[in-house]
Amino acid sequence: MSLDLEKAHEPRDVDISAAGRGVWLVKVPKYLSEQWKTCANGTEVGKLRISKPRVSSKPDIVFTSFDVSKKAGPVLDSNGLIMPTTSTLPKKPTMVGSKNHKFIVTNVGNQNLVVMSQLKTEIPGKDTYTERISVEGKVVQRAECHPIVDDQYKQLKKDQVQAQNTPQRQVKLLTTIVQSYKPVNDHISNEERKTKKVEKRSRVEKEKVMDVLFNAFEKHQFYNVKDLVGITKQPVPYLKEILKEICNYNMTAPHKNMWELKPEFRHYKSHDETT
Repeated sequence: MSLDLEKAHEPRDVDISAAGRGVWLVKVPKYLSEQWKTCANGTEVGKLRISKPRVSSKPDIVFTSFDVSKKAGPVLDSNGLIMPTTSTLPKKPTMVGSKNHKFIVTNVGNQNLVVMSQLKTEIPGKDTYTERISVEGKVVQRAECHPIVDDQYKQLKKDQVQAQNTPQRQVKLLTTIVQSYKPVNDHISNEERKTKKVEKRSRVEKEKVMDVLFNAFEKHQFYNVKDLVGITKQPVPYLKEILKEICNYNMTAPHKNMWELKPEFRHYKSHDETT
């Protein structure tokens, strides 16, 4: 950010050879500005006719615009450089407005306005460009370009309203069958459920189950039912009957809902023996 500020305040040469020329500052409709942006330099965009009526003291100014859409040149970006062509992108429909426009002239007043231009030219074979800043003239008159309401202008406004009110998603009538997927007799998820065998747990002798439980509690002091079912491979009701005989069920934190061996079945080493 600091580099941009330093570059913005660098001293530059400004061409003021045309500073004394009087220019008009005119506000034009949007469809005219969009057409003129695509024009090449030096393209004639219209004709201006100034006539002084007998009754009014103000001149009658009529601007007739030319169709410059067919004479469009290269598109320039904000820096004045030629943008690459985008022929692959869909083109938006061009709005063709009224050809005849009327100028409403206003005074500049005490404002001191000038028109400046900034032209950037690429240097062949290099990534840099040359920049030229010029004063094109002093604003001596301000005006607003209003289209004359005729049939062509009414059609333009009608097309604009229809384009704004047209929903992006529309219902279309299909004359052919559209299949987004191929129908199958049975889905893969259903086949997996059928092929997946549910493991049936059969009861083993009580002494063998107790031996497995004692071996498990030698490794860890606390277990929940789900882990013990996976270790012993026994049904839950049968396993709980055995656990009630040799284990205590914790109802409080920090080992809530977990099983622990009863004191008479514990063989843990004390802290003094381990040290």
